Amino acid sequence: MTSQLKTVFLLALLTGLLLFIGQAAGGRAGLIIALILALVMNVASYWYSDKIVLSMYQARELAPNDAPLLHRMVSELSRNAGIPKPRIFLVPQASPNAFATGRNPENAVVAVTDGILRTLSPEELRGVLSHELAHVKNRDILIQTIAAVMGAAVMTIANMLHWGAIFGMGRRDDDEGGGGALGALALAIIAPLAATLIQMAISRSREFLADETGARISGRPLDLANALDRLDAASRNVPLEGSPVAENLFIVNPFTGSDLGNLFSTHPPIHERIARLREMARRGR
Repeated sequence: MTSQLKTVFLLALLTGLLLFIGQAAGGRAGLIIALILALVMNVASYWYSDKIVLSMYQARELAPNDAPLLHRMVSELSRNAGIPKPRIFLVPQASPNAFATGRNPENAVVAVTDGILRTLSPEELRGVLSHELAHVKNRDILIQTIAAVMGAAVMTIANMLHWGAIFGMGRRDDDEGGGGALGALALAIIAPLAATLIQMAISRSREFLADETGARISGRPLDLANALDRLDAASRNVPLEGSPVAENLFIVNPFTGSDLGNLFSTHPPIHERIARLREMARRGR
């Protein structure tokens, strides 16, 4: 399935989920409100999703004189990938991580955290940048960013539904025997899970492909494998601060927690990604 078809499919699924939540929460009025919200979010997701995600993490753009080595790496790897050089942003967080976003290669952004610049060697950082530029080359960035923004909308509505059910429970128990409140609470739990499963269906396969493409762009699969190993360990000790709705964008899961949480991670297991990269290096691909 092409990236464009995947984008349409994702929008349809998440729009349907928003409409379902709206109808369940407020009947016909809730459905109309959800429809208006879905239309606004679809337009915003296409044109402004990158700005929304960057603002979530208070990222600022880096000029070439702010980070000359970083800019040189991105310029070189962009030429290798055959894409325009993306703008570079810095996320002021100690957790080591990186992501790419934007509508297309001509409007792409690569963002890195303070932590990743302090944690990785130049060779490992180059491997990470090659992975992010692979997402740009493979045109994953639009669909991944849309998934993050629409997922945020679903979780926001689910939270409203959750608190509305709690504060309205006494009245609903009197009027409806408690079924309405319990149903709303159940929906508030199920809706974010459904949004995460949709993100997982799209994101996991794209991470494997970005690893492979990135290794070819850099020509050094082991640099990326070593970076993933180091980032996985570091992110467990220093998790990212902020909402988990955009976790699918990052190169490693920035909110690593329990095994149950990892079961619903938008990222494939790190050990599988590293094994594939090491096999690429062994074969000299």
